[in-house]
Formats: sequence, C-alpha cells, structure tokens
Amino acid sequence: MDTTAPDPELLERIYDELRSIATAYMRQERAEHTLQPTALVNEAYLKLAGSADLAEGGRSKFMGFAARAMRQVLVDNARSKGAAKRGGDWRRVTMAGMADADKPFGTIDTLALDDALTRLSEIDARVASVVELRFFGGLTIADAAEALDVSTATVESDWAFARAWLKREIGNA
Repeated sequence: MDTTAPDPELLERIYDELRSIATAYMRQERAEHTLQPTALVNEAYLKLAGSADLAEGGRSKFMGFAARAMRQVLVDNARSKGAAKRGGDWRRVTMAGMADADKPFGTIDTLALDDALTRLSEIDARVASVVELRFFGGLTIADAAEALDVSTATVESDWAFARAWLKREIGNA
C-alpha cells in the first residue's frame, strides 16, 4: 500500500470546511462528550494519510474520502464509548442540516446509522454513498454528483430514496 500523504495544498484548502462539518457534528453531542471538532478532523486525516487514491479526482473526490474517514472515526468513537447494552452511552448526531426545511430529521445515533448504511450498501452501494457524502461529508447534491460521476437528478433521487429508507429502518431519520 502506498503511504503517500494527501496533497498538503488540497488539505489546507479544505481543512476549514472539514472543521466546519466536524463542528456541526459536535454541536449535536451531549455536553460531556470528549471528541472535539479538531480531533475529529485530525483523526480523519490520519485515516486519509495512508490512501494512495487521494491525489486523483479533486475536491469532490477528496471530500468523499473525508466523509468516509469521519464516519469511521465517529463510529469507532461511539463504539468505544458505548455502554454494554444497546443505546447506553452512544454518540448522537442529527441529519437536520441535510433535510428539507419542512421535513427535519430527528436525532440519530451514530451506530444505528452506520448499521443502516451497511445494510443499505448491500441493497444499493451508490445510494449509501450518497448518504455518506451528504451527511458525513457535507457535500451538496451537485458536489455528490460530481464525486460519484452521476447526474444531479440521480443524486436527488438516491437522496430521497435513502431518507425514506432510513426513516423506515431507524425510525426517526
């Protein structure tokens, strides 16, 4: 595996954007949480640093990789902080920023979302990628379309399907 670090100029250009996304996640946390936005971005960077694929594809592709890395960090952190029984001390995040104004998402726990996305990826990997890019990466419909190399109409359709599917699977998506 190539251990070439991501382009420092690319990382510098999007660091503030990644930190804004991480800050939005952390605002949804309970007061006693321990993971800070900077730590989330830095841990995601460490996951990204070993990837040889980062140099290709520009900002949208990089944000896709970053979304996956932040998802992994949040899930790993939730698992390490979780209580022995389901729902004990899990980290909670919200999809409110991704919803239409008239259809706000409720609070979703990270592990339930991760489990649901794993199941969704078995049904349709692209739809699961759309959720990952939109929710964990903070990408717009247009940016997600570019990252996935599909039309914006496809991403809009996938996003609508994913939200409905998650609502059924998780209950308050």
